[in-house]
Amino acid sequence: METVEFESMLNAIINGENQSKDIIFDFVEGITTDSIDEGQIIKWLKTMHKFGCTNEDVVNLTTAMRTSGATLEWSDGKPVVDKHSTGGVGDKMSIMLAPALAACGVRVPMLAGRSLGHTGGTIDKLESIPHFSCNQSPEDMIRIVDEVGCCIVAQNPSIAPADGRLYALRDVTHTIDNIQLITASILSKKSAEGLDALVLDVKYGSAAFMKTVDDAVALARSMVAVGNGSGIKTIAQITQMNAPIGSHIGNSLEIIESIEVLHGRGHRDTIDLVVLQGGALLHLSNIAESQEIGEEMIRLVLKNGKARSAFLSMCIAQGVPQNIAQLLISDPQSVLPTSKYTTQFFAKDSGYIALFRTLEIAEHLRRMGAGRLNLEDVIDPTIGMVIEKHIAEYVSFGDQVFTLHHSVPLTNEEHTFFSNCFETQPEPFTNLPRLHMTIT
Repeated sequence: METVEFESMLNAIINGENQSKDIIFDFVEGITTDSIDEGQIIKWLKTMHKFGCTNEDVVNLTTAMRTSGATLEWSDGKPVVDKHSTGGVGDKMSIMLAPALAACGVRVPMLAGRSLGHTGGTIDKLESIPHFSCNQSPEDMIRIVDEVGCCIVAQNPSIAPADGRLYALRDVTHTIDNIQLITASILSKKSAEGLDALVLDVKYGSAAFMKTVDDAVALARSMVAVGNGSGIKTIAQITQMNAPIGSHIGNSLEIIESIEVLHGRGHRDTIDLVVLQGGALLHLSNIAESQEIGEEMIRLVLKNGKARSAFLSMCIAQGVPQNIAQLLISDPQSVLPTSKYTTQFFAKDSGYIALFRTLEIAEHLRRMGAGRLNLEDVIDPTIGMVIEKHIAEYVSFGDQVFTLHHSVPLTNEEHTFFSNCFETQPEPFTNLPRLHMTIT
């Protein structure tokens, strides 16, 4: 990009003015065609992160990224829906939600991401399943959804390709938590899916990108406005992210917990979030008369095996041989990669679990190999932890609180951190609910 045009973009951002629509589209096209220097992209990202941009810029950026690639076209029939989460520790909802929704009679062409910052990526989790292919073309997505009702696919060069490059650079340049960049990134992909309805899970708290409720609400309102303005029925659920979700953290471990839920078991925290998001989507798409009826429908298909059958069909349609897929459902530990070492950690006093240092836990697991520090890093899917005792639960001295899964022996520093990554208090208390509010 010409220096004069590029500098005009930066100056507009700094001065709170609209960037030129034509220049935004040229910039996005340059990102798509790899004709813009990476240094310019990084400088633009850091300027956007520091100063923000106007609402008009967000709309133009979203449109430019959506039209930078293919869009999915659907035949008349069942509603087409999806959800997006801003990221959390142990957030494996998509893995259960897509097949549960398919079992309830909607189509789910889910585009998902890889690890971003300290949060795990749905694609990384699914790729811990042998032979599971997340690299599907738009034509493949339509075929799979028509056959089995759902698919979960990595962002690919065909759909919003400009966002793919920006997404990766945001991860390593610490420009993730910007409302305008998040809005354009998410909505460019979701509008390209040809959706009728979308639920956004916008998290706040110590282990979320949005630390406060106010920040989460601001992001939610931005995304809901752009989503509805794009013709998609969109709501946002503001949920707290102070403690890990469910019982399992880590790529292959979260597949294990997801399969537990698909068997009608699993931790209530995980089940309730899947039900909350699924119920909203069924209501938005007029499959259910209310949120409550939609939630009942999701709970039913998780219990009666229909969601599990849809997950099995999705795995086979996305490359998993049938015998391996069936074994995955019946005995996931025999199929998924496992860690070389496990270490148990125990309560050092009696009381009620008051907190986990969730963000620090995620960062430690990331450095141990569960996530990426650089674009070229290869994830170890076996790294993670399984929590036995949860927030507000009582523990006695010596009770096992969690098991850490790791690939090399722990350093003294790591052992010390994990020994002290949770706290207890003597008095019982009620844990905060996950759902704080809904933005419509």
